[in-house]
Order: sequence, then C-alpha cells, then structure tokens
Amino acid sequence: MFTIRAGPCEQLTQPASVSLQPGERLTITCQVTYSLSGYWTAWIRQPAGKGLEWIGIERVGYTKYYKDSLKNKFSMTLDSSNNRVTLNGQNMQPEDSAVYFCARDPQ
Repeated sequence: MFTIRAGPCEQLTQPASVSLQPGERLTITCQVTYSLSGYWTAWIRQPAGKGLEWIGIERVGYTKYYKDSLKNKFSMTLDSSNNRVTLNGQNMQPEDSAVYFCARDPQ
C-alpha cells in the first residue's frame, strides 16, 4: 500500500492563443498567484504531436537559465510587483508553433 499526496495548487493564467507571422516577436505574459521571489518559474513548450521542450527557468534574485539551443531566441522577464512572468521570442517561425506553458517549480 502507498499514498499519493497532491501538492498545493497555484493559479497561473496566460492567454489562450497568439497568432504571428514569420519573423515577428512573441510575447506571452503569465499572471501568477505565488511569490516570484519564493519559487522558480519555468517556460516549456510542446509542439503538436511532440514531447515537452524546456525553454528556461528564472527566479527573482537568481541567474536565469536557458536551454542552450534556445537562449538566442527567447528571453524571460519577471515583474514581482505585479506577479507577472513574461516570455519574449524573436524571429518566430512556423517551427516554433507550439503550446507554451509557464510552470512553477514545486520546491
């Protein structure tokens, strides 16, 4: 016998969809209900029919970390006074089409 326990639930709100032309910039803002100084926030994407791809992770007062192959395409910003995290992408292309997620690290 074993027990599975659910962790605390946090609310993260982001736009349903964004439409871009090739070469345009992407901006996605995620509104969160937790302290941005207390937790890491990650950005992840999932192209249709493919697995999850980690983009990067950030936390107030710490170094930002990006996937090497994406560090020149994406940048992340935190607005701790308004509890917002933003993902910016440049020169977006059809191959960047995906579901983009913001996610709080459980630690």
